[in-house]
Amino acid sequence: MTVDDASPAVSPDPDAGHTDCAAVIAEIWAMLDGEVTDDERVRLKRHLDECPACLRHYGVEERIKVLIAAKCSGDKAPAYLVQRVRLEISRTTIIRRD
Repeated sequence: MTVDDASPAVSPDPDAGHTDCAAVIAEIWAMLDGEVTDDERVRLKRHLDECPACLRHYGVEERIKVLIAAKCSGDKAPAYLVQRVRLEISRTTIIRRD
C-alpha cells in the first residue's frame, strides 16, 4: 500500500454529481460502526459506487477495522495492568486536586 492509497481521496471530477468526497471519507467509520441512518447508508453507498477514489479509501478503512477486531477481540488486560492503570488514574486525580 502506498501513501496515495491511504490518503483521503478527492473526487476526480467534482462536476460528476459526487457529494463532497472529504465529507464521505469522514463518515466512513461511522458507517462501518453502524452509526448512520438507513438513508445516510444509502447515500454513502451510492457515492462509493460512483467514486472509485472513495471506494478505494473505504476498502482501506474496512480492512483496518477488520484487522483491529481480529487482533483485539475478547482480549482482556492482565489484572496487574488494570490495577496499575487504576493507581495511575488515582494518582493523577490526587495531584490535580492539590
